[in-house]
Amino acid sequence: MAIVRAFNGIRPVEDLASKIAALPYDVMSSEEAREMVEGDPYSFLHVDKAEIDLDPSIDIHDNRVYEKARENLDKKIFDKELIQDEKPCLYIYRQIMNGRSQTGLVFCASIDDYINNKIKKHEFTRADKEKDRINHVDYCDANTGPIFLTYKEDNVASEVIMDWTKKKPVYDFISADGIGHVVWVIDNEIIVSEIAELFKDVKNFYIADGHHRSASAVKVGLKKRAANPNYTGDEEFNYFLAVAFPDNDLMVMDYNRVVKDLNGLSKVELMKKLEEKFIVTESSTQVKPSKRHTFGMFVEDKWYLLEIKEGIYNQNDPIESLDVAILQNNILTPILGIEDVRTSDRIDFIGGIRGLSELERRVHKDMKIAFSMYPTEISDIMSVADIGEVMPPKSTWFEPKLRSGLFVHKLS
Repeated sequence: MAIVRAFNGIRPVEDLASKIAALPYDVMSSEEAREMVEGDPYSFLHVDKAEIDLDPSIDIHDNRVYEKARENLDKKIFDKELIQDEKPCLYIYRQIMNGRSQTGLVFCASIDDYINNKIKKHEFTRADKEKDRINHVDYCDANTGPIFLTYKEDNVASEVIMDWTKKKPVYDFISADGIGHVVWVIDNEIIVSEIAELFKDVKNFYIADGHHRSASAVKVGLKKRAANPNYTGDEEFNYFLAVAFPDNDLMVMDYNRVVKDLNGLSKVELMKKLEEKFIVTESSTQVKPSKRHTFGMFVEDKWYLLEIKEGIYNQNDPIESLDVAILQNNILTPILGIEDVRTSDRIDFIGGIRGLSELERRVHKDMKIAFSMYPTEISDIMSVADIGEVMPPKSTWFEPKLRSGLFVHKLS
C-alpha cells in the first residue's frame, strides 16, 4: 500500500510560473547556473543553487550558501512570487517533449514508506551529496524539488487523474528548451480522497531519479522526529515532495560513455581483444544501437557496431544482463582498465539528449574512444529494485527533466 498525501503547496503565481521554473540543481555547474540566471531575478536556481548570488570564492557547501537559499525562498514568498494554497491539494504535472507526454501526480510521500522499502531504490548514494541536500532542506525547512517516482500502471487512479486534466490548467507554458509544462490543481476534497484511496492498491513506488534528494529528505525528517519525541506522524516533516508517473509514460534515454585513453593498447590490439567476446563490424555512419546487447564504438574517426557473442554473460541475471554491465564487465574493466566508474577520472558520461555527435566532439577534444548505448528500460530498473539490488552506475538518463520551483513543500 503506497501512501499519497495532499499538501498545502507553495507555487508560483500564474504569470511567473514560466520564469520561476528551473532545471534541477544537479544537471549544471555553479558557473553554468550563474550564466543562466544573469539578469533574471525570478529563476528558482536562486533557491536551489544559491551560491550563484554569493562571491564565487565561497565554497558551495559553506553554511552561507544554505542561509542564502532560505533567504531567497522566504523573499519569493514575501514578495508573493510564490503563494501557498489554503487547503491540502494534489497536483497534476504534465510534460511534453517532441510530441510525447508524461503525466504525473504531485503529492507528499511518506518517509516511512521509504524506510520500509515501499519506495524502492536502485542506486547507491554518496555521503557528500546527501549532506549538501540535507543542509539545503534543513535550512529552507522545505522540499524545494520533487523526487521523480514511477509505478506499475495497473490501477484506475490514472483514469481519475486524466479526467481532471479536462479542466483548465493553472500553468501551461513552454520552457526555453522547448519542453511543455502543464499543471492542474486538484482542490476537490472528494477527488483528493478518491485518488489517495486508489493509490493504496499500488504496492510500490520506484525512484526513477532523485536518490540523493529522497535520502536527504528522509534524514531531515528523522532528525526532526528526534527533536520532537512526541511527534504524531501527521506532521509535515514525516513526508517529502514527490511526483509519480506511470511506467508506461516514461522514456529512458541512452547514457553513453567516453574514455580518455586505450589503456596503453594500440587500436589493433584493442580490436583483437574485443573480437574475443564481440562481433565487430565497421560502419560508414554513426551507430545508435537499435536493440539490447549491441553497442556503438567510435575510435580514430571510425564507427563500429559491437554485438556480444552468445554465452559471454548470464542471461538470467537481471544485473549481469544489463547493457551497462556487459560493457563494464567485458570492455571497460578487463580491456580499458577502469575498475570503478564512480571514481575514475578516465571516464565521462554523456546523456543521450546530447546526441552521438557529442561523442565524436569529445573524442576529438579530450577523449580517445566513445561507446553509444541502447537505453535501459523501466522494467530493468524495477526488476533490479525488486530484488533489493542496485543498478550499475550511470545506467539511466531520463528526459524531460522535472522543473524545480513549481511546487514547494514546507516541513513546518
